[in-house]
Amino acid sequence: MKKDIFELSIPSKPDYISVVRLTSSSIASKIGLNIDEIEDIKVSLSEACINALSSTDKINIKFEINDNRFIITVKNVSLPSDNKKNLYNESELGILIIQSLMDEVNFSKEGVEMIKYIEDGKR
Repeated sequence: MKKDIFELSIPSKPDYISVVRLTSSSIASKIGLNIDEIEDIKVSLSEACINALSSTDKINIKFEINDNRFIITVKNVSLPSDNKKNLYNESELGILIIQSLMDEVNFSKEGVEMIKYIEDGKR
């Protein structure tokens, strides 16, 4: 099956996170996800973008529709480290939110990959 890929790059400013949320909502709706799944994606994506705000000038997001998965990758998202103790609790909470709302979450040096499964028949 052919993949559909959308890429979005926004300035690293909180005001633009709403653009990312609207984009994800539109794509998720188009592939047949329900309102609860769409809200889970929007909240998770917001948390990932908030995490990336302080580490880059530009936040890069990739949306990929691949068979039975909606994959969202956000660059520059990082797990909390001990040398950022003042941001540790907020960052840790955001990561826990992402992990609880998405079906699969994978962290790498480049960022985070968040996956929501698409049930058969929705696409």
